[in-house]
Amino acid sequence: MLVDLAIKFGISLVVLLGVLNFAGMQTWLERKQSALMQDRIGANRATFTLPWVWARPINWMLRKLGGLGILNALADVLKLFTKEDFVPAQGDRFLHTLAPAISLLFALLAFAAIPIGPTVELFGRSIPLQVANLNIGLLVVLALASMGIYGVVLAGMVSGNNLATLGGLRAISQMLAYEIAMGVSLIGVVIWYGTLDLQLLVQQQGHHGFGGWLPQWGLFVQPIGCLIFMTAALAHTKRVPFDLPEGEPEIIGYFTEYSGMKFGLFFLTDFVEVVLAAALTTTLFFGGWQIPWLFADGFHFPWGLIIPVSPLVYVLLGLLSFTLKVFGFIWFFMLIRWTLPRFRYDQLMRLGWKILFPLSLINIVVTSICVVSWH
Repeated sequence: MLVDLAIKFGISLVVLLGVLNFAGMQTWLERKQSALMQDRIGANRATFTLPWVWARPINWMLRKLGGLGILNALADVLKLFTKEDFVPAQGDRFLHTLAPAISLLFALLAFAAIPIGPTVELFGRSIPLQVANLNIGLLVVLALASMGIYGVVLAGMVSGNNLATLGGLRAISQMLAYEIAMGVSLIGVVIWYGTLDLQLLVQQQGHHGFGGWLPQWGLFVQPIGCLIFMTAALAHTKRVPFDLPEGEPEIIGYFTEYSGMKFGLFFLTDFVEVVLAAALTTTLFFGGWQIPWLFADGFHFPWGLIIPVSPLVYVLLGLLSFTLKVFGFIWFFMLIRWTLPRFRYDQLMRLGWKILFPLSLINIVVTSICVVSWH
């Protein structure tokens, strides 16, 4: 019993640290990526030096890190921790403090059912690289991810500011428009693979069709569902072009009356939700930790070549595959964020209700016909 708890605690710690590091990395990556796209240098001035003679090698390293912009993340954290924690006179202090914690908590909890690697056989135990190995993991992830909206709405309502309230109302209407389409788009995935267990779903994507040349990833068997899900997942993150709940040039947003680290928690939640969207896209449509033609005993290429690998290498390759895919989607979502302009609110609603939702219903019908015909 204690061993099982220790294993779960270790996996939970790995997932938590991995998510937080991916989220923190985005503060640097977004600055540098946007600077590259806009033909400028980007963050390169946040640095400091130590006054001692023996610290010259350290100061050289700090100057290099500052020139790359890596120390900007540290500067941001120090700034947020030292700024005044302001609560409006007409606001509720307890609920004002609780709101950002709710948003971040549920965003982090949603990672519990996402498998980050294959099952490990260790000391006679089968250890799934997954915090909670649930047979309804997909429903759990969607439920937990959608709960974070309560923190956003609460932040707008308890701030005593009309513009913040408007931002919270925009957030909940946007959630209804896009999370319904997101959930319906995933019904096609469930119909095709016949499971809500995310680990089993990833394993089934490791099968190959077309003579063994093409893996049965969700991208290939559910292309419409993949497109709808990625669009709705971007809307869930509340970032450009779906940042109407924030809308800095218009209403500032649901965090208008937030400062210091409480604003930092909302800022961190946005980045955690981007990691969650990337992890779910990887898990549902891009094979998760699977690598094409890699099985538990090694690579089996369709032209007959077999390259054996050890169980440890198989697990490490799976972890590396999942990590690189998630990183790639984070980069892709940022590419969209710095390319497209913000939608008007009527355009946002029209896209959700009149395009994505009907398409997701059509996808269910087409998938059902294909499953009945081919199976």
